Amino acid sequence: MPGRRRTGSAFVAAFAAAALFFDAGLGLVVPGTPQKTAPRANFSVLGTVIRYIKNDYLEEPDPKKTMEGAFQGLVNSLDVLSGYLDKAGAAKAANPHKLLLKDVGLILFKRYGAFPLVIGIVENSPAEKAGIQIGDYLSAVDDRSILVWSLSEINLSLKDMNPAPVKLRIIRGGSTKDIQTDRASIYPKALTMSAQSGTAGVLKIHHFYPLLVSEFKKSVLPQVRAIGAPLVLDLRNCHEGELEEARSFLNLFLKAERAGFFEKRAGAKEDFTLPGEALLEKLPVIVWVNQATMGPAEIVAADLRDFKRAKIVGIETPGLTAKQELFRLESGDALLLSTGVFCLNSGEKVWNKGVSPDVKLDLDKTETKFYLEKTLALVSGR
Repeated sequence: MPGRRRTGSAFVAAFAAAALFFDAGLGLVVPGTPQKTAPRANFSVLGTVIRYIKNDYLEEPDPKKTMEGAFQGLVNSLDVLSGYLDKAGAAKAANPHKLLLKDVGLILFKRYGAFPLVIGIVENSPAEKAGIQIGDYLSAVDDRSILVWSLSEINLSLKDMNPAPVKLRIIRGGSTKDIQTDRASIYPKALTMSAQSGTAGVLKIHHFYPLLVSEFKKSVLPQVRAIGAPLVLDLRNCHEGELEEARSFLNLFLKAERAGFFEKRAGAKEDFTLPGEALLEKLPVIVWVNQATMGPAEIVAADLRDFKRAKIVGIETPGLTAKQELFRLESGDALLLSTGVFCLNSGEKVWNKGVSPDVKLDLDKTETKFYLEKTLALVSGR
């Protein structure tokens, strides 16, 4: 059966290519992650797996599907953020105006091989209105299981340029529930400023996408520049944004030739610099964080504390502080890879460790009133 032999050869080639992806020195591993198994030893196991599937599996494997699954598994197992993206996901990841993408408002955290956990919900978002709760697990998107998807892949699947509804399967307790929810523009503003006695105000940062800094300079800077009381920087649920916007924001409070660095492959270091004038260099800051403070927001919090510019109140953050790059493939798919992890000047990694607050809150006391209570105690010196 010549057709069967050709298909079988393609199936073997798919797995062989997947193995060579790493063995040829192209292992795309996050800096600092040890290699636990010798590549040559893995070839023996791989050969056995291929032989059993080729000879004993009940159907002839689909080479295209097998290749996609093999590469998805390889890339998605590297770390929580790296992912193998299909054409639709690659287009969303490359969109220069990500803020314009409609979203459901879920903030998720995921480990490889586990369903993502809902750790935050954007206020007034479709997810909140649909009744999804913190502590729920998400198991499927539009009837597709997301067990082996990366966190980046899942987040991108929930976004779209159009407000088309999406079907989510939620696990709560011991039961599952299908929920259809809309997508919408979930960030009407980049920031919200509110008055609070004893402070310069509470500044809620919703994201670190472009125009945040320009909006801050226009609407907030004039209010707080001449005030001696501490500014409360609320980074709770701030889980999205771009590194350069976070750098520009941080530079308002801190000027430094090196404010940490990204550790890259083979120990190479890329300095994280804050060269501009710090317009609020003398303004005291108190930062609020929680389990849904991620990425650029974590870097802002970590640096402000590291340079003794701020005290941090809240819950330990997850440590998703990797620098990512998108590599387009000829097929239209793409690899979204972590190419560097953020470290403080001391060399301490924030990646996978997170930011530990100076004043910690219990998980059952995460309402704003408890944050304010601890903050006002700090301000008064109690």
